[in-house]
Amino acid sequence: MKKLSFVFTVIIGLFISVNVNAQTKPDYYPGKWNVLVMGTPNGDSKMTFILERKDGKLTGAVQDSTGKEITKITSIEEKDKTITAAFTIQSYDVTLSLDPVDDDHVKGSLMGMFDAKGVRVKENK
Repeated sequence: MKKLSFVFTVIIGLFISVNVNAQTKPDYYPGKWNVLVMGTPNGDSKMTFILERKDGKLTGAVQDSTGKEITKITSIEEKDKTITAAFTIQSYDVTLSLDPVDDDHVKGSLMGMFDAKGVRVKENK
């Protein structure tokens, strides 16, 4: 009887921990990100990505260093922890893939050719 009680306790504990884990998963990417793409033919490029979740999907825009919108992001693919954002810049259709490094930093590449790194912009509240 004690073994059966122990087994039920373990099973209930697993269900509770899985449920809590699923509810506390943070949405990592929404927010403002300063991204530096290194080694492009025009030199290093600084861009700001404004990402938000609308109707369950990530959307956003790209701004220059002055805060002026350069382009809208046409699509964002989410796979595991990686996102791949597609947008048009200087008449070129490009993709930027990003992976989390820690809570406030990402790394990735533009078109798989140019390294990129980014940092979350913390808004003062």
